[in-house]
Amino acid sequence: MVSPITLDALRVLDAIDRKNSFAGAADELFRVPSAISYTVSKLEDDLAVALFDRSKRKAVLTPIGKMLLDQGRQILKATDELTHIVKQSASSWETELRICIDSILLFDPIYQLIAEFQRAYPWINIRVSEEVFGGTWDAINANRCDLIIGGEAIPSSSNFNIEIIGEIDFVFAVAKEHPLVSQSLIAAAQPLSAEVIKQYPSIVVADSSRQLPTRSAGLLDGQPRITVPTMDKKITAHKLGLGVGYLPIHRIQAELNTKQLIALEVEQPEDRYYNLCLAWRKDNKGKALDWFVKKLQLIKAQLL
Repeated sequence: MVSPITLDALRVLDAIDRKNSFAGAADELFRVPSAISYTVSKLEDDLAVALFDRSKRKAVLTPIGKMLLDQGRQILKATDELTHIVKQSASSWETELRICIDSILLFDPIYQLIAEFQRAYPWINIRVSEEVFGGTWDAINANRCDLIIGGEAIPSSSNFNIEIIGEIDFVFAVAKEHPLVSQSLIAAAQPLSAEVIKQYPSIVVADSSRQLPTRSAGLLDGQPRITVPTMDKKITAHKLGLGVGYLPIHRIQAELNTKQLIALEVEQPEDRYYNLCLAWRKDNKGKALDWFVKKLQLIKAQLL
């Protein structure tokens, strides 16, 4: 059975409702009023329902007519979106861009880019995921994302384009109420020895890799640990005094300035400098990907 509810009929109902008259709808749709009246009358006859209350001076929908229009507008919106998707796909615009961000980065500048992109290309979906350590590379290797932001820089690859973002520095930090702070007030207590540090749990972020080998950092032999899922959770755990460890300076500068977190010297500081990068597949020629890569190259300093 072919439905009498066509896209054209839905557009006519929509125009009548917005313009409050058949004549107004005719002007908007570049038709004569009689054509608008015929479309509505035929739809009413085919459905055997009254869609407009003709006792009113203005074009007023009946409850059934309003229900039809409300549902019909969703169909019209979906049709418009499908039209854009088809046109974008034909012109190398992706229907969805999958962005994987390392937990160590500041997300706000990336969200601002997404907002800018949505204003220009509202029909393209953006999917954001968060990974830790090798999880970013794991995601792009497994084709779970199109672009990684904040992956640890690796030697050049034949499969990926790599753009260096910059270097991240870390500091050993604890909550201002942590026992290590009171101990270290005595000058002789700093730098802290490994034996002193091992008395307290290390807060570590779990590597989110699914297929690539996982790794961890900042652990001493025999030291208890508290494992959390993201860098945000690690910073929170530090501020609550749950444990100790290294934190990226760019993520805790405000807490260091307000003394919520205290940076302490240690006898054997770890080499915790990381070069981070953007990476995407060389065979991916999508225009949305290209847009983000070019924009990120301009603001990469804001991510650190």
